[in-house]
Amino acid sequence: MKDQITFDTPPNKICILRLSALGDVTHVIPVVRAIQKNWPDTEITWVCGKFEKKLILEIQGIRFIEFDKKQGWHAYRDLYRALKGEVFDVLLHMQVAARANLASMFIRSPVKIGWDKKRSRDFHQLFINYRVPVAQLQHQVQGFLSFARAMGLDVEEPTWDFPVSDTGLDFANQYVSKDKKVLLISPCSSHMLRNWKADAYAKIADYAIEQLDMQVILSGGPSQEEKDMADEIESGMSCSLTNLVGKDTLQQLVGLLSRVDVVISPDSGPAHIANAVGTPVIGLYACTWSKRSGPYNYLDYCVDKFEVAARRYLEKTARELRWGTKIELPGVMSLIEINEVKEKLTKIAQTVQ
Repeated sequence: MKDQITFDTPPNKICILRLSALGDVTHVIPVVRAIQKNWPDTEITWVCGKFEKKLILEIQGIRFIEFDKKQGWHAYRDLYRALKGEVFDVLLHMQVAARANLASMFIRSPVKIGWDKKRSRDFHQLFINYRVPVAQLQHQVQGFLSFARAMGLDVEEPTWDFPVSDTGLDFANQYVSKDKKVLLISPCSSHMLRNWKADAYAKIADYAIEQLDMQVILSGGPSQEEKDMADEIESGMSCSLTNLVGKDTLQQLVGLLSRVDVVISPDSGPAHIANAVGTPVIGLYACTWSKRSGPYNYLDYCVDKFEVAARRYLEKTARELRWGTKIELPGVMSLIEINEVKEKLTKIAQTVQ
């Protein structure tokens, strides 16, 4: 199996297969931008999840094909119908999960580029004929960019140029202060064990309001877990914040993230979306390693206790673990200390305009 293919002329049609999740979908955008910059006439089709499509539908020059996993086998039928008779020059098979591997069977292309063997699972290698090179300690953003490099594109650093809809900006302008610096706390990850403590978030919110004279906005999805977390944070505060948990759409969230001055979040989709729109992120990391999955442009702002967690819970150094290891155990996120987050927040609040 080869690591790179060279094209004498730009491909006419490229298909991207990346269904989920929000963070990983934002990592794909620099690949799209690299293709658009180097091969402006190449047609790009992106097979993506129904929910994730709501995040990226504002990106111009892409044909989106929705894959609704909730439809079960009907989702594969719909994909087959949407692509029947169509052949692409390249398939960028960017997801190793079984669901995506099966979906790739309905995408016809002589060139199917996927992940290297070490980063594969669910028999991913059987569904590709080219793979990206093995890389040690590589951030996921650079991992995705290796797909562009595997096609011969010369790209070193990512460009997002993430579009923000008028709807999103209009929503944000209803809530974001024009007179104060604004902190947005997105307290929940899709993995509950990656979440920091509610009382710790409450103390940070009070500190931002009382000591840094900031407005604080709480943001999150409509799940009961996120609503409960928001309620617990509010009840633990002495000050008042703006609670928008469960009240915004993805496009409105993008608008909010683009308008605030700083975001605090665990390893989550909103952290990566904020990074993509150029908003500083204080990432809270202990279950996962920011060197691999932190907000790419703001790794220096992360409070990262993954090394401590690796030694304490697994009795190994972080570098001795398999790349991508998650330490999702009760108590791991409690390694992050409130004062560490306060220090990061104070530094950013003093530097942002």
